[in-house]
Amino acid sequence: MRRLKHALLNVQRNRRRSIMSVLIIAIAVMALVTSGGFGLFTYQSLAEAAARDTGHLTLSSPEYFNQQEDTPLQYGLANWQQQRQDLMALNGIKAVQPRIEFSGLISNGDKSAIFVGQGVLPSEFTQKGPFLDLKAGQLLTQQSDQDLPQILLGDELARNMKVQPGDWLTLLSTTTEGALNAFDFTVQGIVSTGVPEMDKRLVYISLSDSQALLATDKVSLMSIFAFANQDVSQLKQQVEQQQPSLLVTPWWEQAFFYEAVKGLYNRIFGVMGFIMALVVFVSLFNTLSMSVTERTREIGTLSALGTANSEQLIGFVLEAVVLALIGSLIGVLLSGSVSLTLLFADIQMPPPPGRSVGYPLHITFSFMLAAIVSLGVVCICALASAIAANKGLKKPITEALIYV
Repeated sequence: MRRLKHALLNVQRNRRRSIMSVLIIAIAVMALVTSGGFGLFTYQSLAEAAARDTGHLTLSSPEYFNQQEDTPLQYGLANWQQQRQDLMALNGIKAVQPRIEFSGLISNGDKSAIFVGQGVLPSEFTQKGPFLDLKAGQLLTQQSDQDLPQILLGDELARNMKVQPGDWLTLLSTTTEGALNAFDFTVQGIVSTGVPEMDKRLVYISLSDSQALLATDKVSLMSIFAFANQDVSQLKQQVEQQQPSLLVTPWWEQAFFYEAVKGLYNRIFGVMGFIMALVVFVSLFNTLSMSVTERTREIGTLSALGTANSEQLIGFVLEAVVLALIGSLIGVLLSGSVSLTLLFADIQMPPPPGRSVGYPLHITFSFMLAAIVSLGVVCICALASAIAANKGLKKPITEALIYV
């Protein structure tokens, strides 16, 4: 405590210089914590979107993702109803949604276009949450045998087909036996995923209608949704033990965009962190070198009185640590204020490449990230202080006493 008190008093010797050092540290800490928080928010958003799209786990045949199908649903799941019931009996599973993925031609009678279809249960739209933007009409509803077949279209495809909710379209696809089959559908709604290229081809129909169109009772795969705080890795092991003949794929193995963005941001923030660390090191080294130079006679006097160089070195390091702690605290508080402000300020980021809609700007404040950045800054300041002080402590006592 005595050394710490002396360090605090020495820091106040040149207040202007100390304030500038603290401000540099605070700005660097705020920049690192804020940019890192933006990266964490981006990772969390992309992870949530990926898990919402594919499910936390995907259950399929082992060949489904590795081999090309010669006919539709060649590697589909035949006994999916029983498998779905077995999965729902496991702890930690919130829902299991079967899905059929297929493609074909869509026509309004005058023109045709290629579509990429999804056969789903209507409950999937409420299960996943707001992953689609409903532009017009309604989402798919539970149908009876007397209801007309319903279809959801991507907004770009609907514009190309010149249709609105209530209009009719024809879907043409290949059955599992290799024959052509066509069904008429009424447009229930128009949606957007925010990805224009996907909206040009996107079609949603009910699972039963897609099975009728493809003349099969199979499904392509099943998406498994876990509870919010469920350990997906542990859940994956449980599903693999129950379904050893099937392939269980976690969401991150299918989230190629998530991995690409995470790798890019990690490199950007790594370079940014290195530059900030270099700025803090140079500024503190310069500040402490000036302080050591001004106190050369004091160093010589203390050495003549028997004070060990190591004890004086600890004093200079403690001064740097005090500056680093004060600057880090201010930087963390500023970063927290920015994060809190953005929660209430409606600031929209522009659409990222390949998307048509923006997203709100938020920054995730992480105490762990703030602690790591602060610890790193303290270590950098202590290193800069030790290097700067060591040069002054090496002067002979006689030379230090007459230094001007």
